[in-house]
Amino acid sequence: MFAIIGIVVVFGAVIGGYLLEHGNLHVLFQPAELVIIGGAALGTLFIANPLKTILALLKGLAGVLGGSKFNKAVYLETLRLLNDLFLAARKNGLAKLEADVEEPEKSQVFSKYPKFLKNHHAVHFVCDTLRMSITGGVGNFELDQMMEADIEVHHHEASEPVSALTAVADSLPGLGIVAAVLGVVITMGAIGGPPEEIGHKVAAALVGTFLGILLCYGLFGPLASNMSKINEAESQYYQVLRQGLISFVKGCAPILALEFARRSIPHHVRPTFKEMEGAVKGGGGGGGA
Repeated sequence: MFAIIGIVVVFGAVIGGYLLEHGNLHVLFQPAELVIIGGAALGTLFIANPLKTILALLKGLAGVLGGSKFNKAVYLETLRLLNDLFLAARKNGLAKLEADVEEPEKSQVFSKYPKFLKNHHAVHFVCDTLRMSITGGVGNFELDQMMEADIEVHHHEASEPVSALTAVADSLPGLGIVAAVLGVVITMGAIGGPPEEIGHKVAAALVGTFLGILLCYGLFGPLASNMSKINEAESQYYQVLRQGLISFVKGCAPILALEFARRSIPHHVRPTFKEMEGAVKGGGGGGGA
């Protein structure tokens, strides 16, 4: 939502200031300049990136417009899920969770959290970690290293669309100059014509530079920055899962493992201990050891 508001403010301020100076909006409407800049930017995106990165970029842009999904409610639900898993393992033994981690969609524990089940990577992250712990023969340090490697790989993949969008944003001022140079070439060909026609062509050429700079610093650059922040929030979410899982595997009581996880949550979305306690008790699992 804030991204949409920001876009409206940027373009509203630019156009509003232009109109205050009695500018003519018709002059800014230059389809040819948009075709040159937009088409060239799209072409550079296709040249520099495979299809999976482009699709991930489109998905990332949709995520920016929708806002971050890692809010306090999501973290509370995740803590409830971890609590249920830990209590089930403490009561029945870790080996009893094998059926749950093999088929989480059919699990009585996971099925209570449909939103979490939709996050397929998070489901695999939790289930694969518990699966390795259940099989035995994997030390706590190695298990922690596996989770760190998983988070690092996922974060690297999530950063590829950001790098692609940043590269496009960085290219826009240069592509705006290309459009402007072409406009100047056309203008030079019209030398000797009516002054108003030459003035119109010069204005069209300058609009190319204007659009390239505006789209870079006013739209695509900020969108890439926002996507990067969303990726950081997602990476932090997996760190929370990691802290909770490794703490329990090391032998911590469920409530202590949850507290390790809660302390890893960023401050602006971190629930208080009472909120966490109320959530896990409300979820039917209880917060005791």
